[in-house]
Amino acid sequence: MDWFAAPDYWPSRLLVQRMLAGLYLIGFLDAAAQFRALIGAHGMLPVPRFTARVPFRRAPSLFHLHYSDRYFAAVAWTGAAAAAALAAGLGDALPLWASPLPWALLWVLYLSIVNVGQTWYSFGWESLLLEAGFLAAFLGTADTAPPAPVLWLMRWLVFRVEFGAGLIKIRGDSCWRDLTCLRYHHETQPMPGPLSWFFHHLPDPLHRVEAAANHVVQLVVPLGLFLPQPVATYAACLITATQLWLIASGNFAWLNWLTIALALAAVDPARIGLPVHTRTYPATPAWYEALVLALTATVAVLSYWPVRNLLSRGQVMNRSFNRLHLVNTYGAFGSINRVRQEVVVEGTDEPVLTPDTVWREYGFKGKPGDVRRLPRQYAPYHLRLDWLMWFAGISPGYARPWFLPFAARLLTGDPATLRLLRHNPFPDAPPTHVRATLHLYRFTGWRELRRTGAWWHRTPLSEYLAPVDLAALARAGHRPPPGHRPPPGRRTRTVPLDRLRRPDGRHHHPPGPAGGHPPGPPE
Repeated sequence: MDWFAAPDYWPSRLLVQRMLAGLYLIGFLDAAAQFRALIGAHGMLPVPRFTARVPFRRAPSLFHLHYSDRYFAAVAWTGAAAAAALAAGLGDALPLWASPLPWALLWVLYLSIVNVGQTWYSFGWESLLLEAGFLAAFLGTADTAPPAPVLWLMRWLVFRVEFGAGLIKIRGDSCWRDLTCLRYHHETQPMPGPLSWFFHHLPDPLHRVEAAANHVVQLVVPLGLFLPQPVATYAACLITATQLWLIASGNFAWLNWLTIALALAAVDPARIGLPVHTRTYPATPAWYEALVLALTATVAVLSYWPVRNLLSRGQVMNRSFNRLHLVNTYGAFGSINRVRQEVVVEGTDEPVLTPDTVWREYGFKGKPGDVRRLPRQYAPYHLRLDWLMWFAGISPGYARPWFLPFAARLLTGDPATLRLLRHNPFPDAPPTHVRATLHLYRFTGWRELRRTGAWWHRTPLSEYLAPVDLAALARAGHRPPPGHRPPPGRRTRTVPLDRLRRPDGRHHHPPGPAGGHPPGPPE
């Protein structure tokens, strides 16, 4: 079928597959490095506890069959090895019938992690990586002409990412409609990058241009992906340029790079100067054509729910309509925070608390803490604890499932938890008490930066978690990990306040996150 094959797009297919494999590699390395503290057997939200109450049919995962930290590590490192092999070209070395198998392995392994990852894996880019990897399994090899239907399905995926994000903004916060959201966003985004301070201080007319350009690229340009060339290529290039702007202005894990990889499926290589030479491909096997057409029909049927969501006044963002995370809906930042509230976590090794107790602050890798520390660039790597700390600053409800277990692990000096932090102020022995306070953070101005060397200015707001020790946490039902032994001779007088406090200082038993998922980043 002449319409089925797209031989001129072989460079696009090559770039799409290599980039997706590289992003899967980062995802698996991220999981291997962080899982013990987050969802390990003795983590803050343990997988065994989750699988005991959530059946396989609701969250398909290999970990319903068996779980141990060693087994999870084997799954993550197996995925990393397979992704690295695909990034190096393994897929092109396989026969056509076998080429989907390594991609299917990546998808199954990462799906198994996401479906038990709970709030740590509730971000839109997890589903996006799964959906993109599933489609990549059908792109074929270097010895087969790229299948045009799969390239079109990737365009449809990019369209949903961009158009969904554009609609949720227009329908959401009024600052997107009056073009003022970018006055706040660079300062209040989840994890600023090294250039965010400078983006924040752009003149206000440029912020308005940013917001207007965002609407054009997300609500108008995506339509061009379905138009004939060269329009589709120009649309993909505009989307790519916008994603590079976002990469420069903040840390959004692998979302932006993944969107760029998918947009390449719409690029005619000849239009942007990529090397294109005539390649002779054998006839596409009938079984392969049937497989791709079955995939296309499946995506068409499953697209009903995302399309209905896009057309709904009650549009939701970053939602999977099935347990396999196929054909999802995307979108982000339907509302923008006007101020930045950060949770500062501190500890003390003093046995008895007094008004003169000295508290020492824990340092996080990505989230703002030390006002003199320039924000770092971590994306496409995903610092999951740092991201959830941003949500915790917005509302204690987002922190309810994991914050007290986090405090308990600081009190025991849990090595896996401390590896997630940049600075541990108690290298010799764990603290006797920890506490958390809420602070207002804002970027300094040019003069203040030159005078003080500080990128941030922070103001204390209220108590977030009253000082607690292990005894207080035990009474709240949060016991230390097995094997923990308190240092000999340490006796403390506890402050039995084991509940999170609202930003206004009142006691609060907060509800879970609205919709079960934290809001995601902007596209």
